[in-house]
Amino acid sequence: MGIWRSVSEASPRARAPADLRANASAAAAAVLFGASVVAVRVAVRDVPPVSLAVLRFGLGGLLLAGILLVVAPRSLRARWERLPRFALLGLVLFVLFPLTFNVGLRYTEASRGAVMLATMPIWSALLGRTVGERLTRLQFAGVALSVVGIGVAFVEPGRAVGGDPMRLVGDGLLLLTGLLGAVYGLLAKRVLAVDSPATVTTWAMLFGAVLLLPVAVVEGLFPAIGRLDGQLLGVVVFLGVLGGAAAFLLWTWALSRLTPTQVAVYVNLNPVVAALLGVVLLGERRSGLFLLGFTAVVAGVLLVNWPGRRT
Repeated sequence: MGIWRSVSEASPRARAPADLRANASAAAAAVLFGASVVAVRVAVRDVPPVSLAVLRFGLGGLLLAGILLVVAPRSLRARWERLPRFALLGLVLFVLFPLTFNVGLRYTEASRGAVMLATMPIWSALLGRTVGERLTRLQFAGVALSVVGIGVAFVEPGRAVGGDPMRLVGDGLLLLTGLLGAVYGLLAKRVLAVDSPATVTTWAMLFGAVLLLPVAVVEGLFPAIGRLDGQLLGVVVFLGVLGGAAAFLLWTWALSRLTPTQVAVYVNLNPVVAALLGVVLLGERRSGLFLLGFTAVVAGVLLVNWPGRRT
């Protein structure tokens, strides 16, 4: 109860640069996002992608709204003039972001997609400069090291560079996905100056689910719900509760205390976590380069978030 109240009602003003709780929150969100990639791979075999997104974000948003009604009802109240901002955040993170990500992965490999998505902290740093965010040289080095680490972790010796030209389409869409993630961080930072993380996450997630609902109905949402068995239902619940409500609340709460770039760099842990879970749960194999890349990603994250002075 106390923890939830601190998340939902804490003042989103500027905090000290070094906030271990916020960094732990972003790291936990990244782990849950990585685990969600594995869960989506399982669920999407039987549930169409847009329908799965509606189930995930709809369940997550309703769960957050229900908890807020009990624990902190004031956090669920929003002035009419704030709703367009929440709808915009929902459009960016819960509609455009998953669509460009899912479609992009249809045309390019997951390993290449991970590298494209790893550009999010770079986009965030570039956009952040327009609103006064300045990173130190050490932090820029951390961003670069993290991106390089992703590339090293997923390189496969002997793989041909050429291939289907549609790969460029997939790569472009995943670059756009990274840009959208950075845009969300920048927009959310401004909204969080007024509204609590729980308010922002709940409304944005619900708006995203509503905006996707018409497409999901045409795609076959209701027949897909009818096909849910016990195991598949468990995967969907995981995506809605932990991969949805918990992960995005932790991510947004971290944004209320850290700069967008400091939070965005944690996205590079997502594919690494997914790959580690693939090794543990699915018996996949990885080379020694994966361990080297993983080390570089973690080192880059630490450099970006290392306590120090920033302008």
